[in-house]
Amino acid sequence: MAERIFAGKIALAGNPNVGKSTVFNALTHLHQHTGNWTGKTITCANGIVRWNGKTFCLVDLPGTYALHSHAAEEDAAREFLQSNTADCIIIVVDATCLERNLIFTLQILSMTQRAVLCLNLMDEARKKSISIDVPALEKRLGIPVVPCTAAAGKGLDHLMETVETLVENNSIKTADQKNVTEFPPLSSFVHAAEQIAAETVTVDARIPDRDRRIDAILTSRRYGIPIMLALIALVFFLTITGANVPSEWLSYLLFACAQPLNDLITWLGAPEWLRAMLIDGGWNVLASVVSVMLPPMAIFFPLFTCLEDIGYLPRIAFNLDHVFCKARTCGKQVLTLCMGLGCNAAGVVGCRIIDSERDRMIAILTNTMVPCNGRFPAIISLITLFIVGTTQSSAKTFLFAAISLTCVVIVGVFMTLVASWLLSKTILKGMPSAFFLELPPYRRPQVGKIIVRSLRDRTMFVLLRAVCVAAPAGLLIWCIGNIQVGSDTLLTIFAGALDPFARYIGLDGMILLAFILGFPANEIVIPLVLMGYLSSGTLVEINQLSDLAVLLAQNGWTSVTAVCFILFSLFHWPCSTTCLTIRKETGSTKWMLIGMILPTLFGVTLCFIVHSISVLL
Repeated sequence: MAERIFAGKIALAGNPNVGKSTVFNALTHLHQHTGNWTGKTITCANGIVRWNGKTFCLVDLPGTYALHSHAAEEDAAREFLQSNTADCIIIVVDATCLERNLIFTLQILSMTQRAVLCLNLMDEARKKSISIDVPALEKRLGIPVVPCTAAAGKGLDHLMETVETLVENNSIKTADQKNVTEFPPLSSFVHAAEQIAAETVTVDARIPDRDRRIDAILTSRRYGIPIMLALIALVFFLTITGANVPSEWLSYLLFACAQPLNDLITWLGAPEWLRAMLIDGGWNVLASVVSVMLPPMAIFFPLFTCLEDIGYLPRIAFNLDHVFCKARTCGKQVLTLCMGLGCNAAGVVGCRIIDSERDRMIAILTNTMVPCNGRFPAIISLITLFIVGTTQSSAKTFLFAAISLTCVVIVGVFMTLVASWLLSKTILKGMPSAFFLELPPYRRPQVGKIIVRSLRDRTMFVLLRAVCVAAPAGLLIWCIGNIQVGSDTLLTIFAGALDPFARYIGLDGMILLAFILGFPANEIVIPLVLMGYLSSGTLVEINQLSDLAVLLAQNGWTSVTAVCFILFSLFHWPCSTTCLTIRKETGSTKWMLIGMILPTLFGVTLCFIVHSISVLL
């Protein structure tokens, strides 16, 4: 195979939500996260483009509206562009709102002419009857202009041909590198962008604006929040309904594999204690975690990604902005909470989109107060058993469970507001920063890509992380469940030591021990509870809700226990991955500890109140 020649470094720059990451993925064949809202790209992503026997390094810069910006997530883009290290800059613009995008384009062109304008989203421009005179635009800007529809892969070959020619052309003249402070006033770029757009863009005014009509309903004060809650409940209903039977089948299949594995280990001559530890401890916990987590995630993540691609998530932030302002925090925090529904660690990283350091810190410390996907299966099971009060699978049962789960999320958001307000009055005093968020156009979701992307990048990522900690945790609890100290095992000794305190908050020692041992991943808490109740640290097959109900009832569970478990699951220390992410994002062990202690205090307090009320009644 012929050796490829390194041809140069290319930068992707542009406003937020113009499709830079889509262009990046299409050219590099990587999987940078994309979505229909601003702020997804919060670091510089690097990839390799192989074209005509040459290799280019492609850098996807975070979106920025202007080189004068002071937003934290835009620093990397500004610094990279000022470094003048790119051999070519692909300026990606949204063809449906060219005038606004030209402001940033003109700022880049005042620094260098080594640029190509990627006129993206041409398909949407045509739908809105927007026509652009490409030759006239090229003449006015003095750089090549390439129309593209990156999501469909159209125009990208022409784009790379243009980039290749530009990089190889040594006669291209480059303006002297300028510092941001040397730029003309922003108003001059705005005026120039208005003139260029007026000369090159034609819009058929007879075409009605569909997005405005939809937003008049979805973002209205009367209908916005009820519709939002209904959509969330619908996602949960579809998740619970669709995951029920596959979870039972998967559980049956995985637990059925235990016997052949048993026979194999016995045939290999392994001692009985090793066989029991590997199968009764490691494998059975692994089987339980996979069967409980995989089906719900395989449904929830595509549905959530669909809402994201349609462009609905920014509308949620818009609807709740005034509520978060009353809690003295920023409306962008809503977007980070939405990310946290999938994985709290991702939500913490997503807090980089918040400009104010104070508001970002509040968002980081409170992000774990919404349930991540790892906590959903246990919460759903307990809601079905103790709140809905049935083990029967029916549409009515699933509907009540979905509504109850939505209420749990509402409780999480409410306590997030309370915690944000308390932080703003104590250790993070101040007023919330101004909230500016572009509402993206509504876009038809690409169902095939959504399914592949959500399963590959989200479902499998979360599942593999859970699997990596489930087996070791199962082995550990089997060991402490089988090591005798006198007449008791280590498991019963540890649980007994925790039991007095746990009883005060409506739990028991075994539940609290499971939460402690479940620190690596929330997904393994329920399997650990079940292993603990079986005394020997052995998890048997439980693939029916009725089996789970009997086991929990035998160990003294009531509806109060279930409510306290759900509340403590919602408000307790984050998993190890999220804690390490908080430490990395804040650069401080102190803030990581606060991020662990704060939700735990809320959880203990709420559980104590619920338990005390139940005793009085």
